[in-house]
Amino acid sequence: MADQPTPPPSQSETPAANPAAGAAGGERGEGGEVGEAPSKKALKKAEAKAKKEAEKARRATEHQASQAAAKAAAGNTEDLAKDNYGDATPQTKIVAELVSLKSVGDEHLGKTIRARGWVQNSRMQGAKMAFVELREERNWAIQGVVAASPEGRPVSRQMVKWIGNINLESFVMVEARVEKPLEPVKSVRVSNYELHIAKCYVIAPGPEVLGMGLVVANKAVTNFDDEDAGQDVVEEIRKGVEATGLDNVPSASMATHLNNPAMHKRAPVQQAIADVRMATRKLFAEYLDSKGFNQFEPPGLIGAASEGGANVFVMPYFEKSACLAQSPQIYKQIEIAGGRKRVYCIGPVFRAENSNTPRHMTEFTGLDLEMEIEDSYHEVRDMLEAVLLHIFRGLAERCADQIALIRTVYPSEEFLLPGDGKEVRLTFAEGQALLRAEGPEEFRNVSDEEDMSTPQEKALGAIIRKKYHTDFYVLDKFPEGARPFYAIEDPENPKVTNPFDFFMRGQEILSGGQRIHVPTTLEARIRKKGIDPSSPGIKEYVDVFRSAGVPPHGGGGIGLDRVVAWYLNLPSVHLTSYYPRTPKRLLP
Repeated sequence: MADQPTPPPSQSETPAANPAAGAAGGERGEGGEVGEAPSKKALKKAEAKAKKEAEKARRATEHQASQAAAKAAAGNTEDLAKDNYGDATPQTKIVAELVSLKSVGDEHLGKTIRARGWVQNSRMQGAKMAFVELREERNWAIQGVVAASPEGRPVSRQMVKWIGNINLESFVMVEARVEKPLEPVKSVRVSNYELHIAKCYVIAPGPEVLGMGLVVANKAVTNFDDEDAGQDVVEEIRKGVEATGLDNVPSASMATHLNNPAMHKRAPVQQAIADVRMATRKLFAEYLDSKGFNQFEPPGLIGAASEGGANVFVMPYFEKSACLAQSPQIYKQIEIAGGRKRVYCIGPVFRAENSNTPRHMTEFTGLDLEMEIEDSYHEVRDMLEAVLLHIFRGLAERCADQIALIRTVYPSEEFLLPGDGKEVRLTFAEGQALLRAEGPEEFRNVSDEEDMSTPQEKALGAIIRKKYHTDFYVLDKFPEGARPFYAIEDPENPKVTNPFDFFMRGQEILSGGQRIHVPTTLEARIRKKGIDPSSPGIKEYVDVFRSAGVPPHGGGGIGLDRVVAWYLNLPSVHLTSYYPRTPKRLLP
């Protein structure tokens, strides 16, 4: 703003108006003698001159201001904040304390901190202010405010414009003062605080156009076809959808998600699912450790198909061939034969099945255990049941926040558990009887001697939920024809065996039971199944029991991916796998 012009001096303020001053100074008034008062003409002339000078000064000030504004509009003014923003270099340093966004609290109010994160959204508010949402891990995001300083530092208009135009999903570092917003910021999780940014540096820039934005990545996947998405679909996803509401944003296929793995994994819902998955593994191990089990590591490469199975991946192995292990079962049994009373393992399992369904993958993670039997195979069944109940209750306690977040994207009813002492354990025949009596019309004539189909399992699950108020139950005593050669037959009824399956929401997540441990009995059952006991893979299996006396034992294998998927009621196990492998998908 221009300085106000100086008013002309009043008569009382002129030096000549002071006789003493005039005498002392020997000054001579215009048109008169020393000490005489100026004439009216002289006063008018002086006043006119003063007004002229003041007007001249006013015009000069306005001209300077106009030139400064023109230079600023043309971007020619010096940027006094140029060192406080830009691309980070190895020399770029911010000395303030590094604070995680999820740790920001009242103790930081008014303090300057250093923070790092991804730019998940930004918007300009005029030419002097911008709002930036910074996100750290999961969905921990906070609003940042950057406003131009009147004097141009520490924040200039150029700096505001630059920050407001940073590419989305760029990784940045900022120096900022923590303040309270006028009201909670609803769009971010750290809603009661905001960052007043004084410095901002881009550590890793995001692309000009994202292959899949965060809003899309965090929406429910509805298409799980593994084929690569067509270019038209990719371009549709690449449209400017970040600023629109969730309801107006199209969801992406699983193929698009997996073709953009970084953004797929940045989605808060996917990180929450990963947290639940890891908690499941830990709960499994913690419980078995507390029950005297010993963890071991089976191999993934084997010399022949596991227990004679056909659906194996075969590959060259130096001068011969090898297979990827379908199951760690034989190694669990070797551990028992070797004197370990209780063992478990966690690791990859490979199945060369051309099954393109939401239930199947060619590689999944198995949670396996094996244990000696003292009196009854129910000891094994009850141990597996107990560890799963421990997992379910532990997830509800440890992962409540993650489960709540997941349900905002994939809505589901609470997973129902039986009360203590009210566990649902039905024989296979009892399950089929329920289907005949209370199931859909097409299951009125299901047989007790044939294995269940997937639609049968789901229908039975719905009946049990309604009848027993649980989503978790056991089916026991499967028909002999529906179980492999190593499953021991019920000594009281050879038409059925001592294996069992466990179910969640009507879908199978575990198979297990008692194994045959006497070599002569094992050979007889192998022949009964039409298999040669001396065939590759089978001979080595039987030799374990010929080599030394092996105590009665049993165990089971749990599919980790299915446990997580069905507990959360997700539409596909592919969502629970870090990098799903299917007949059509080997990348990323």
